[in-house]
Amino acid sequence: MPTNVPAVDPADPADPHRGSAPPGGSRGRRKAPTSERAKAEARLGWWLAGPAFVIMVAVIFYPVAQAVWDSMFNYRLTAPADREFIGLGNYATILTDGVFWSALGVTVLITVVTVFVELILGFILAMIMHKAIKSTRGLVRTVILVPYGIITVVSAYAWYYMFSIDSGYVNNWLSWLPGFNDELNWFAQGGTSLVIIMFSEIWKTTPFISLLLLAGLAQVPEDLSEAASVDGANWWQRLSRVVLPNMKAAIMVAVLFRALDAFRVFDSIFIMTNGAYGTEVLSLLAYRTSISRLEIGLGSAISVVLFLCVALIAFVAIKVFNVDLAGSKGGRK
Repeated sequence: MPTNVPAVDPADPADPHRGSAPPGGSRGRRKAPTSERAKAEARLGWWLAGPAFVIMVAVIFYPVAQAVWDSMFNYRLTAPADREFIGLGNYATILTDGVFWSALGVTVLITVVTVFVELILGFILAMIMHKAIKSTRGLVRTVILVPYGIITVVSAYAWYYMFSIDSGYVNNWLSWLPGFNDELNWFAQGGTSLVIIMFSEIWKTTPFISLLLLAGLAQVPEDLSEAASVDGANWWQRLSRVVLPNMKAAIMVAVLFRALDAFRVFDSIFIMTNGAYGTEVLSLLAYRTSISRLEIGLGSAISVVLFLCVALIAFVAIKVFNVDLAGSKGGRK
């Protein structure tokens, strides 16, 4: 074997392999240093958004903290002097009560059904608005977004009067169908009441979903769809492999925002049934416990559980979609 091979000094600047990592390993890699401009922009962002962030946290933190504190007491407004600390007793009460689980089940049902239907209809409407002729695009978008501009209470009353047995006209319109007549009372049973409630929610908030998805469609590069079409991909293949993957962030935002809103549904149920016939949801249960029965401790416990459910929905949605909205990881995963 040759013995005259020169030794290589690791500190020698002439060595082309100096400082390189071993093949296949991550040793020796260094994170790229942050530029001064990026640091300045980050500081400016905190200075601009910081005051609003602090105010938002303070406004949100105080009611949540107060609700958590009140939930630890057996506290009724009719007997404030008898306030007693019971720890987690209120939580044990609601978690062992069938009324709470029934309200939770109805809430989950309304959330899942409305968000799923709204996501499909919203995507169809977003495609219509995206593909509309330029001269009619503004009119089409205005017509589609009109329901979302109506106040929720007004929308709920409109749907209530449409199906009311006294003032409604839907029974007359559907009287030619089997099973429909003028005597059908939609709000006298839980099944039909929930159908009308979900219809009203879908009609009211589908435009919101379509608006968010429209923004996502605008971010899909047209050249990718054209290249896929040239390669022989059909409409479904272009949709599932090009359009939807590039809309992942928009879909996540739409599903997350709408799911959080649907889980806190209150107005429509309060106006149409007031929770009767098995249509009570968590928000209405918390309202009736705190305001109608004046049980502040028990109502606060229900509100805290509702808050935890909303936080869980947000956490699950972010983990499932796994989208880096800030772009801090180099884009989408």
